[in-house]
Amino acid sequence: MLGPLASLKVLDFSTLLPGPFASLLLADMGAEVLRIESSTRMDLLRVLPPHDQGVSASHAYLNRNKRSLALDLKQPEALEVIKQLLQDYDIVLEQFRPGAMERLGLGYEALKAINPKLIYVSITGYGQTGPYKDRAGHDINYLALAGLASYTGHADSGPLPLGMQVADIAGGSLHGVIGLLAAVIARQQTGQGQHLDVSMTDCVFSLNAMAGAGYLACGVEPGREEQMLNGGSFYDYYRSRDGRWFSVGSLEPAFMKQLCAALGLEELETLGLSPEPALQKALKNALRIEFETRDFAELCALFASLDACVEPVLSLGEAVRHPQLKARALVTEVPRGDGTTQAQMACPLKFSQGLPEPRHIGAAIGQHTDQVLGELGYSAERIKELRRARVVV
Repeated sequence: MLGPLASLKVLDFSTLLPGPFASLLLADMGAEVLRIESSTRMDLLRVLPPHDQGVSASHAYLNRNKRSLALDLKQPEALEVIKQLLQDYDIVLEQFRPGAMERLGLGYEALKAINPKLIYVSITGYGQTGPYKDRAGHDINYLALAGLASYTGHADSGPLPLGMQVADIAGGSLHGVIGLLAAVIARQQTGQGQHLDVSMTDCVFSLNAMAGAGYLACGVEPGREEQMLNGGSFYDYYRSRDGRWFSVGSLEPAFMKQLCAALGLEELETLGLSPEPALQKALKNALRIEFETRDFAELCALFASLDACVEPVLSLGEAVRHPQLKARALVTEVPRGDGTTQAQMACPLKFSQGLPEPRHIGAAIGQHTDQVLGELGYSAERIKELRRARVVV
């Protein structure tokens, strides 16, 4: 099985999380992804713990189904290899700071001259323009500057460091894939490629969605624990007697009625959508007291048969074993290359015609160098010469 993106061939110059997660989605959907790795600089993701049989679990997952070609891009012979690859690979993904690829001779204009149909995706923290374009940053910084952190967290303790990388993945990876595929569709219609400038800060700014719409149209500045969905209402997490947590999102009256009936709070079921802070506080306190009188298992059993938008907060281990996630086949076994497999998160997209089976975990650096150069017509002797000159690994 080839997969819906089998016609796409991508040169992936990215490292760490945003670019690799984007190209993982492409590879899982059948695109041929060739990682162009530095032969002189270690990708931090390769050494990031924890490790499984000496290999970073994050690297093995994020770079599955991709081949690896290791080059010293500062050497002219390496640039010649890239130019040859561009005869066949017509999508480039990179996440260096603005200007870095140009200094290597690999900027969009230089590569477009080789292949006018090239789609060139640049994922950066702040974009290719603006006063912050050359500034360093990480996920937490992009969320801060985009305004999201200002109304996330508790009023008395400030913003929360989130457990997953919202700006990297939702901002960079997912928007990068959306833009890339849109550019592919446009190229099918016009025959022309283009440069896509993906700023993680821009993209997470757009995720303000309801709060941003309210501020821009009505001047309402959102604050922590002041809105219906950020802790300003009963819509929140509640602790059980034995220290576990439950999510309660019973916004609609039908769900609130079931919630209150289950906890013996029928007299409060009309308060769910009340705009009055005092009434929301009373409802929240009543729910907190009731949850704290019951153990986790008791609450799980109580809400299991109800359609009340109440679910337990699960650990990752519990989530993996949950019947819903198991039914959706969200864990897959991926070949390591030695006859064994590694458990990984599966591609979450479901196609009626299916997707290709995972081929291998993230490749060793330069694992496919000989294979790729051989496909370009390099002789075994020439490959040895390039390796001796440290052009390739």
